[in-house]
Amino acid sequence: MPDANVRIPEEAKDRLAAIAAAEGLSLRAYLARLAETMLTPAERAERAAKALAALKEWNGYAPSAAEERDLDSELDRRLAQAAGR
Repeated sequence: MPDANVRIPEEAKDRLAAIAAAEGLSLRAYLARLAETMLTPAERAERAAKALAALKEWNGYAPSAAEERDLDSELDRRLAQAAGR
C-alpha cells in the first residue's frame, strides 16, 4: 500500500509519536491501527440504527425525536455537573 502525506501541526505529530512509542509502535503503524479501529459517520449511524431497532424489538423502546433531545439535554446537564462545570 502506498504511503500518504498528511499535514498536521508539529505538536500533534510529536504527541502522536510519543503515544505510538509508548505502545511499541511506529507513528505509521499507530496511525494505521487507529484508522482501522475508528468508525466513519456512516458506520456510526448504521450501528445506532441497528441498536435502536434491537431495543425496539426487545422492549418496545422507541423515543420520539423530542424525547431524544430531552434525554440528550439531561445527559449533557449531568455530565457537566459531574465535571464540576
